[in-house]
Amino acid sequence: VQLQASGGGLVQAGGSLRLSCALSGRTFSSYAMGWFRQAPGKEREFVAAISRGGGSTGYADSVKGRFTISRDNAKNTVYLQMNSLKPEDTAVYYCAADPTLFRSTFRMGSYRYDYWGQGTLVTVSS
Repeated sequence: VQLQASGGGLVQAGGSLRLSCALSGRTFSSYAMGWFRQAPGKEREFVAAISRGGGSTGYADSVKGRFTISRDNAKNTVYLQMNSLKPEDTAVYYCAADPTLFRSTFRMGSYRYDYWGQGTLVTVSS
């Protein structure tokens, strides 16, 4: 399985970005998908996740109401729409795939995710 993330960049506070992550090598709908981030000097943290079927989503409290995770199983791609960005959102963002057997649930623990993308840097200036 390979994950290719894209869409990061530099944006002013209050702006928006959309991250994309394409999965190849296996059937995309077999995986719940998650986004995690790691800021300089900090540990990697959960951002958002979506179930295999796309019907269930979850968010970290710090991004709830500002970020939206979605997936297009026909395009083998998961997205993270980020609005109202804040300087504290600055981090490397990673997408990850969780081979859960359950179609309608998602998990937040990073140890659940077997496959990881290379990361894409998001920088929010004040």
